[in-house]
Amino acid sequence: MDLNTLWFLLIAFLYIGFFILEGFDFGVGILLPFLGKNDTERRVALNTIGPHWDGNEVWLITAGGATMAAFPDWYATLFSGFYPAFFLLLLALILRGVAIEFRSKNAQPQWRSVWDWGIFSGSLVSALLLGVTFANLAKGLPVDQNMQYTGNLGTLLNPYALIGGLTTVAGFVFIGALFISLKTQAPLSARAITFARRLWWPTIILTCLLIAMSFPYTDMLQQAPVRAGVLAFLALLTLLLAGYMLMRQRVGWAFILSAGYIAMLLALYFGILFPRVIISNIDPSFSLTILTASSSPYTLKVMSIIALILLPIVLLYQGWTYWIFRKRISASPKDLTY
Repeated sequence: MDLNTLWFLLIAFLYIGFFILEGFDFGVGILLPFLGKNDTERRVALNTIGPHWDGNEVWLITAGGATMAAFPDWYATLFSGFYPAFFLLLLALILRGVAIEFRSKNAQPQWRSVWDWGIFSGSLVSALLLGVTFANLAKGLPVDQNMQYTGNLGTLLNPYALIGGLTTVAGFVFIGALFISLKTQAPLSARAITFARRLWWPTIILTCLLIAMSFPYTDMLQQAPVRAGVLAFLALLTLLLAGYMLMRQRVGWAFILSAGYIAMLLALYFGILFPRVIISNIDPSFSLTILTASSSPYTLKVMSIIALILLPIVLLYQGWTYWIFRKRISASPKDLTY
C-alpha cells in the first residue's frame, strides 16, 4: 500500500471515529430538553458525556490537521468552499461547549433552560452540517481547473445533502438514546430505550432514502459499484440488526451495531470518493485525487512514522478514560457534579 492511500484511509478512520464518538454526544445534546423530565434527570443525561465530549472533539481537530498536512490541496479547496458552512459549524460547536460549561453556574430554572436549549441547538446544527458536508463530498462540488470552489452556500443545500444531514441527525440521536440507556438508571434509562425504539424507524427510512438517492446523485455505479454496494448494504444491515437487538433488550449490542452503522455510512462516502478527495461536477478532469492533492513523499513518510508512534498511545489513553467512567450514573443529587 502506498503512503497516499494509507493517509486517505487514516483520515477516513479519524473522521469515522469522530462521527461515532461525537455522534452519541450530539445525540445526547439533542435529546436533553425532551428526555429529562426535571433538572436532575437532565443533569444525569448531561453527565453521561461530561468526561468525554471535549476529548471527542479532538478527533475532528486531528482529522482536519491530518488532511492539511497530508493533502494540502484537499484541505484548501474543502475549507474555502465550505467556509460559510464551517463558520456556522464553528459557532454551533462554541455555543454547545459554552452551554455545557455555563449551564450549572446558576441554579435558576430559567437560566438552565436557556442553556439546555443552547446545547440542543448547537448539537442539532453541528450534526446537520456534518452530514451535509460529507454528502456533498460524495455528490461532487463545482470545482474548476484552478481547484477553486465556484458555488455558494445555497449550492451545498441541495436535496441529496439535506437528506444526508437529516440521516446523520437521526443516526446520532438514535445512538445517543442508546448511550443514555447504558449509562443511566431507571426511569431515565427505560425512557431512553423508548425513545431509541421510536427513532429507529425514521433512521431506517432516511437511510434507505439516502442510499436510493446516491444512485442518481453520485457516480458510485460508475466509480466503485462493488465497494459502494457492499458498504451501503453493511450500513443498512447493521442498522437493522441494531433495532433487532434493541427489541430483544440487548442494548449493549444495539449500541455497538449502531456505531457500526455510523462507521459504514461514513465509509460509504469515502468509498465513493476514493481515489479522489474532491469530486468536480464541472469536469471530472478537475477532480483532486490522492496523488494530485498530496504532500511530498518525504512529508508523508515522516507523518507516517509519527502516527505509528503516537496514534496507539492516544487510542489507549482514550479507551482508558471510557473504562474509568464506565459505571452507570446515579440520579442522587449528592452524587452529581454541577
